[in-house]
Amino acid sequence: MNDRDTRHRQAMQKLKSRVDEKVAAATEQRGLLLVFTGNGKGKTTAAWGTVTRALGYGYRVGVVQFIKGQWECGERERLVEDANLEVAIMGTGFTWETQNREADTAACQEVWADAERMLADPGVYLVVLDEITYMLKFGYLDIATVRRAIENRPTEQTVIVTGRNAHRDLLAMADTVTEMQEVRHAFNAGLQARRGIDY
Repeated sequence: MNDRDTRHRQAMQKLKSRVDEKVAAATEQRGLLLVFTGNGKGKTTAAWGTVTRALGYGYRVGVVQFIKGQWECGERERLVEDANLEVAIMGTGFTWETQNREADTAACQEVWADAERMLADPGVYLVVLDEITYMLKFGYLDIATVRRAIENRPTEQTVIVTGRNAHRDLLAMADTVTEMQEVRHAFNAGLQARRGIDY
């Protein structure tokens, strides 16, 4: 074995030791709160990836789409046939299109009722609150209401929150926070969103 191979093996042994220690220390079993936030692309995509994973194991999943609900969504179109998936969509879509606070608030409250039901159901393994951060930012939902529903959910249930500018209370509660950072976005260079890639 040459020096390079020896150094590589030693580095991998150290890495394995550190990983093994972390695995041994992780003893708690419960549902998680994951927050996917930041200005970069991929928050909803990551959430749908986790939805696919949970469905693959036969778990029940609920998805509530607050902003992009009326847009085409390839993941939703493909997965909606799965009997274990329930999707609730906010009726007004993008709030900057409607420009009607009263209608948007009513639509938000209506779909939030679906979210509350899912969050209270011990049979639902994963709940995704897609783009809920905007509902909090625009004042359509109260953070105390959302926090209470998440805190009181069944112990085994995992919740994923997506959207830019996640509320500080959600960040403080979260077990995992992932911030998507935009380095470059094709849309800013005049490229249209692409079916099957962006939605």
